[in-house]
Amino acid sequence: MLFKFILIGIGGFLGAISRFWISQTLGQKVKTIFPISTLFVNLLGSFLLGFLTGIKIFENFYLFLCIGFLGSFTTFSTLKLEMIHLSLKEKSFNSLFLYTILTYFFGIFLAYLGYLFAAQFTN
Repeated sequence: MLFKFILIGIGGFLGAISRFWISQTLGQKVKTIFPISTLFVNLLGSFLLGFLTGIKIFENFYLFLCIGFLGSFTTFSTLKLEMIHLSLKEKSFNSLFLYTILTYFFGIFLAYLGYLFAAQFTN
């Protein structure tokens, strides 16, 4: 059991660092109030989670990659905070609407696409 917690913890550490690095890199290259970096990591994470689930990886890899790495790489709390920021601080309701639609619709779509893509490798 301890080994499982360690796998999740190491994956979570690496996922959080990766998200931070991508956010900083995109934030320096793209100057906008639109939270493009969070959108990018959440959509990429959705696809990867769908793919990894679809190829039915071993339990230890699932714990490390899906629960640990992708669990901290994608971030629901940052998404909600940025939605509040767009609506209350920026009063940018068009951006809020677009961000919400892109995140939820394409997140589900990319998770499904990743799952279907994985099926090509397991058959």
